[in-house]
Amino acid sequence: MKKILHVISSPRNEASVSRKLGSAVVEKIRETYPGSIVTERDLSKNFLPHLEEAHINSFFTPAENRTPGQEIAVKHSDEIIAELHEADIIVIDSPMYNFSIPSTLKAYIDQAARAGHTFRYTENGPEGLLKNKKMYIAFSGGAIYSEGIYQAYDFNVPYLKATFGFLGITDISVFRAEGLNMPVIKDTAFQKGVESIAVD
Repeated sequence: MKKILHVISSPRNEASVSRKLGSAVVEKIRETYPGSIVTERDLSKNFLPHLEEAHINSFFTPAENRTPGQEIAVKHSDEIIAELHEADIIVIDSPMYNFSIPSTLKAYIDQAARAGHTFRYTENGPEGLLKNKKMYIAFSGGAIYSEGIYQAYDFNVPYLKATFGFLGITDISVFRAEGLNMPVIKDTAFQKGVESIAVD
């Protein structure tokens, strides 16, 4: 049995390929680890605020010294961080938006990346605190970004790998449904993505 955290970032519903691919990944994990518990965080339905001064000030204020307003400001971040620490496996649906991730996912990461909670600085350099976890990224894109002429424009998957690697998650696998807007390729793009799913 595993504790699975499924983070959905697409604002689309039935039409979202990243949602479908991410759901297929979750189902494969559940088949591999029967009885697993899934926590879903849909960023299109549970909106997270973009960072403002109130959030940043609350992050750097010791809990015992926070004002009631700062307690409210830090609430989302605390919830997200608790979910990440609790999870054994994290699945992130990440469609390509303007060569990068959706703003909802960026807001999620900004709330999750906190010194002393998901990483810390030591005399030997930064240390990620989200250790011993597996991450799967369900990527979707209109073009092919894993190779060829569009690869240089992929600031989605490399960004997620670098960011979560900094937070301590280094065991990351990526499944791609790409070429969704390209003639001929689009007909089998999603199915190829599903067929590529392999769970450790």
